[in-house]
Amino acid sequence: MSQTRPLGAQISHMLKDRGVDTIFGIPGVHNQEMYRGIEEAGITHVLARHEQGAGFMADGYARATGKPGVAYVITGPGVCNIMTPMGQAYSDSVPMLVISSCLDEVAATRGQLHQMKDQRAAAGTVCDWSEEARTAAAAYQLVDRALVEFSTRRARPKHIQVPIAQLEAEAAPAVPRGSEGAGAERLPIDPAQLDGVAQRLMTATRPLIVFGGGVAVDGLERAVAEVLETCRAAAFTTYAGRGLVAADYPLRLGATLARPDSAKLLEASDCVLFIGTDLSEGDLWRAEPGHRPGAIHINTDPEVLARAHPQDMRLLTDGVEAIAYLAEHLSGEAAAGWSADVIAGYRDRWRAEVDAERPGIVPVCDALRACLPEGTMIYSDMTQLAYTAKEVWDMDRPGHWHHPTGFGTLGYATPAAIGGAVARKGLPTVAIIGDYGFHYTMAELGVAVELGLPLPIILWDNTKLGEIEDSMIRAQIAPNAVVAHNPDFCKLAEAFGAHAAAPKTLAEMQETVRAAFGADGPTLVYLTPDIL
Repeated sequence: MSQTRPLGAQISHMLKDRGVDTIFGIPGVHNQEMYRGIEEAGITHVLARHEQGAGFMADGYARATGKPGVAYVITGPGVCNIMTPMGQAYSDSVPMLVISSCLDEVAATRGQLHQMKDQRAAAGTVCDWSEEARTAAAAYQLVDRALVEFSTRRARPKHIQVPIAQLEAEAAPAVPRGSEGAGAERLPIDPAQLDGVAQRLMTATRPLIVFGGGVAVDGLERAVAEVLETCRAAAFTTYAGRGLVAADYPLRLGATLARPDSAKLLEASDCVLFIGTDLSEGDLWRAEPGHRPGAIHINTDPEVLARAHPQDMRLLTDGVEAIAYLAEHLSGEAAAGWSADVIAGYRDRWRAEVDAERPGIVPVCDALRACLPEGTMIYSDMTQLAYTAKEVWDMDRPGHWHHPTGFGTLGYATPAAIGGAVARKGLPTVAIIGDYGFHYTMAELGVAVELGLPLPIILWDNTKLGEIEDSMIRAQIAPNAVVAHNPDFCKLAEAFGAHAAAPKTLAEMQETVRAAFGADGPTLVYLTPDIL
């Protein structure tokens, strides 16, 4: 006979059966029943210092593994605190499952601990859906719905809340399933449609392909190279798509769509293919890409396709499978309409523009890139060091640089990198964060110390909100409220039990970072513009 347990414990057992091995969170009196089954089920729990940190860790874990990042939080403030990570995960299409407790009744009673007027609705503003499970059967069905949708549709966060009385009530276990999303398949490709795409690419004089984060899958680089070389297409990537196009491909334009001149190249192309990208504000920083009507869009999100020009071709299909199909079925002799020298000229000019806009940071990016081990996974924050790197740093593989592009929250990098490092035991992971962003989630450094993670945290301290100051000056606003008192970051890190160093030269920085990957815990690498 199946063993009955409190529903809170059964949910952990169900998640383990569906393939979940790690949960991030903080226990409280309202959600403690969810913790009853964690160890019994054989799941690792990572104790965050704040629910925002737990959410970012779940995000970082999900981006590193492709599996859902799961977080347990309490009623009220716990849900509110994790809403920022949920909003970030929604913007960046990250599979995150947040499970919280909730009060049994809120309409007739006021003044309860952790009470909100409508917790479910509040969470629903920053995720794909937010639902309440009032029975064990509903809880199991919602968990399975979330996991299946993660594997079959555009991945976005989900929130399930369970009343405290239900978490405490005895329940039969969920029906075993074996693995998350078992029996579910992604959108199928349509060979006839893709044959039409192949024909257009091969007959175009100047084809151009924009690769987005939706196809930034490690291992897809070979298929991308075959497609590009066969049809002789020029190629942009979005920031999230970096690493898909080889750095030595002659017609590579990099992650430079936000450069105004990129519109000229898109307009000059007689066949533009957008694949796996939203073309969001953070990708372009202008209203339209600049291409002529008649472009091709391949995406799994109907909303993205609906925004395309009415004369554009729209395919609701899996971009990864589409690239693999095109790599096998493109054939013939393509025109050579693009000049490699002209493309190289654009790349060189844009790199010079980046260097001029943020003087001195490009050499730091180059030196940092040169000292990282192969396959390093990078989590960055809203800081000028990362903004510069995203345009000039050529990744050697896709899916290895994660940035809070859409929601644009500060404080992301440190906890997200912790989640990534938990997922990537024995593999190199690094965080890049600014001085102000570090303030937001610095408490999570204690988690990295507690777990003994060999995590370099590159802290770029320009003593201010530098990007905001620059924006204010451009807008002719007196740059006020952009400078805050900073602590001695190295002493702070050491107080947590972490290692810390403040290299004075780029060579010393490289030596420090290399050593940090072999340390017995995290290392704060403190950098200022004076390092040049």
